[in-house]
Amino acid sequence: MNKINVGYAMCGSFCTISRSLKQMQKLKDLGYHILPIMSFNLFGTDTRFGKAQDIIAAAEAISGNRVISSIRESEPIGPKEMTDIMIVAPCTGNTAAKLALGITDTTVTMAVKSHLRQKKPVLIAIATNDALGASAQNIGRLMNTKHYYFVPFSQDDPIKKPNSLVANFELIPQALEYALNETQMQPVLN
Repeated sequence: MNKINVGYAMCGSFCTISRSLKQMQKLKDLGYHILPIMSFNLFGTDTRFGKAQDIIAAAEAISGNRVISSIRESEPIGPKEMTDIMIVAPCTGNTAAKLALGITDTTVTMAVKSHLRQKKPVLIAIATNDALGASAQNIGRLMNTKHYYFVPFSQDDPIKKPNSLVANFELIPQALEYALNETQMQPVLN
């Protein structure tokens, strides 16, 4: 595992960031090399779930690398073969839609697009309140697109948020191994 470079992209599903950072630490402890990447919103927004600078500092401390936070910085990922796998954890409905439609206008979408130049796996840890609504078609499209794999997910609150899905972040290390072997971890719906 010491030779496996993981692009670890994080989007603005702020309530899941602490779970994502725990998995980033777990991957680092398992011997993976981590390249942290953050969306514009996560990189620059303080919320009730934490201050942006604290999240940045945590990702940099875990990975030992500076956070990539711009389109310009993320573009060389593919050409320079900087990653063996790209994880997007959390992946918002907005980012999933852009990935499904080939829109490259953010740090994370550019990182994924650049990484895919090498035809290497992308692992999605979905976290969106409209996954079973407006985002369903984009998630379905990504599930049917080569090189995309999903961390198993489930409804996080079917009564109060019936359209919401969140990945089981604790399964990221296992799902990563499956994706590296070009296999979708099953069952994808928990």
